[in-house]
Amino acid sequence: MTQAKHTERGTRPAAGHAVVRAVLWAITLVALPILVITPMTLHQQLTLSVAIFIAALVTNRFPGRVPTLALIFLSVVVSSRYLYWRVTETMYMDNLLDLVLAGCLLMAEVYAFVVLLLGYVQTAWPLERKPQPLPADRSLWPTVDLLIPTYNEPLSVVRPTVLAAMSIDWPRDKLNIFVLDDGRREEFRTFCAQAGVAHLTREDNRHAKAGNINAALKKTSGEFVAIFDCDHTPTRSFLQVTMGWFGRDPKLAMVQTPHHFYSADPFERNLGTFHTVPNEGELFYGLIQDGNDLWNATFFCGSCAVLRRTACEEIGGIAVETVTEDAHTALKMHRAGYNTAYLALPQAAGLATESLSGHVGQRIRWARGMIQIFRTDNPLLGPGLSWAQRLCYLNAMLHFLYGLPRLIYLTAPLAYLVFGASVIHASAAMIFAYALPHIFHANLTNSRIQGRFRYLFWNEVYEAVLAWHIFRPTLVALINPKLGAFNVTAKGGLIQKQYFDTQIARASLLLLLFNFIGVGFGLWRLTWVDEERIATVWLNLAWTLYNLVILGACVAAANESRQVRSAHRVDLRMPAVLHVPGAAPVACHTFDFSTGGLGLDLPDELQRAIGTPLEVSLFQGEVEHRFPATVRFSGGKRMGLRFEALTLSQAHALVQCTISRPDIWSQRWGQHPRVAAHQVLAHIARISAVGFQDMFAHYGRAIARKLRPSRAAAGVSRGGDST
Repeated sequence: MTQAKHTERGTRPAAGHAVVRAVLWAITLVALPILVITPMTLHQQLTLSVAIFIAALVTNRFPGRVPTLALIFLSVVVSSRYLYWRVTETMYMDNLLDLVLAGCLLMAEVYAFVVLLLGYVQTAWPLERKPQPLPADRSLWPTVDLLIPTYNEPLSVVRPTVLAAMSIDWPRDKLNIFVLDDGRREEFRTFCAQAGVAHLTREDNRHAKAGNINAALKKTSGEFVAIFDCDHTPTRSFLQVTMGWFGRDPKLAMVQTPHHFYSADPFERNLGTFHTVPNEGELFYGLIQDGNDLWNATFFCGSCAVLRRTACEEIGGIAVETVTEDAHTALKMHRAGYNTAYLALPQAAGLATESLSGHVGQRIRWARGMIQIFRTDNPLLGPGLSWAQRLCYLNAMLHFLYGLPRLIYLTAPLAYLVFGASVIHASAAMIFAYALPHIFHANLTNSRIQGRFRYLFWNEVYEAVLAWHIFRPTLVALINPKLGAFNVTAKGGLIQKQYFDTQIARASLLLLLFNFIGVGFGLWRLTWVDEERIATVWLNLAWTLYNLVILGACVAAANESRQVRSAHRVDLRMPAVLHVPGAAPVACHTFDFSTGGLGLDLPDELQRAIGTPLEVSLFQGEVEHRFPATVRFSGGKRMGLRFEALTLSQAHALVQCTISRPDIWSQRWGQHPRVAAHQVLAHIARISAVGFQDMFAHYGRAIARKLRPSRAAAGVSRGGDST
């Protein structure tokens, strides 16, 4: 792609940076092979490693993207040198067991190295595309069909999305809203008629969501199609933010915006990290998609996006060959020569999965679908893609193969501790000299690149929870991509009581047992191993203890917390006026809201009995809307209200005042502070300790329940003997 086209698509590197890039490429092509393959003694390797790491620490103090590229270069140098050393110097094994176990570990390390390199390609220079203005003449704005596919979700989940869609600032005669009801429910038809939006159904549910959208495409005619999952509520600025780029690029087929969630996902809720630790998806939507956009490789994510109808029709509609229909659709668009774009500006928000089992099921579908694409429409093969697009798609697919490598990392030190197998044929000193620089540089560089969207070590917690569950379906998809069905991710459910999900935690518990056994063997080996090998024992023990910390956090994630709110609260401070019968109106501010009520910060103490009827005013610009409510709690200068029997017009006005505000989600986006590695690890260790407590408490109660009937029966038996 030419520099002119780069500039047209967004904020591309300036021309002066092209010279810098050329120099860096020249240095890389000459220096990297020399640095990688030059053999060194232990002293020389340590000296080189220390020198490079000091250079990296100094470089990291400078802001800007060129220092980031320098850090990436240094990381690639030490990681490539480590892998070359591993392949050429550490694979001399004396027996078959050592060779097999060493080969498995090396395979995992090669996988991690490839993913590291591809990740650098994706994230080194995020495009940071900005919205483009629309024509001043609104009559020139195109027509848009807004589709909301739904299957089995309750109306309480879909209703706010429809009302938010109705609030979008776009000419009424150019925006048509369609609820695609694959559940064919009468209450949905009635609600759509009342709201004045179209209700579409079809005779079957063939191809699930993709088929539902494709059926709607045949019944609609707008120039563009906006798609929202039924729990994703758009802001009223959504179309004005996204549509400007279509006017600048006639080959632009799709504009994607982030998936933002206003409810805690299972990790955040069970581990208590909501709003304090970036969630699992923020790295993808905060950084990777923005990095993909540099290479014209933005993925369609199934929701919060706008597609050009002609481009969609040219590729045959939404892809139905795999269960990851969204990414496959983008791949087909790119093969057809179309462009895609990403705006890292949240313009919608939705519900995260409620339970860890639902979250795992969703990730299994994503993993199986991406491997299906890899097998049936491999991005490395076939026409239409640039080399950069192929690499971006390849990394997305390779990512979901982390199951087996993660399991290997969680068990690798046991090979030596339990069996005495030498999986790395080298001294502990040499392992330190080569492996630690590789680990330190990768963490330092990724911390700089990813710091606001992913904290160090957290990816290991996420992957360790999912590893076993992901490994099986991805292996099946590699063997036979046609196996497996589409599963709908449940939204809007409740968790009435806390419980420990033993089904999800089973693999983590088994791995915990193995690692505890490894610690026992390691302590035993310390008592008799010869002095030359004692460092190796300590190295593997340290690795095992780290695995125990990660697995303890996995166990904590499986302890499901209660989720009893049918309407999730969102932090938001905005003006309000409280109208209490018999008293003057009170100007105040909200501190949170939901579709069912809101919380108020009052200027003075105001006590009212629970259930007291009153009204509260919220504002949409200069327009005031009043809502009937009752007091839910009252204490000091705070009061909680519950809305009472809102009419459809009042519910619509509430949405306009709250979740459809243009700034409501963007002000929270990417605001996590950078946290030092030792602080992150200490946080995970504390969570891990809680996980062990939860595990022992759960199994302690289970054992007590089993013993109680036995004791009771024994008591009856003794009583019978004494009579």
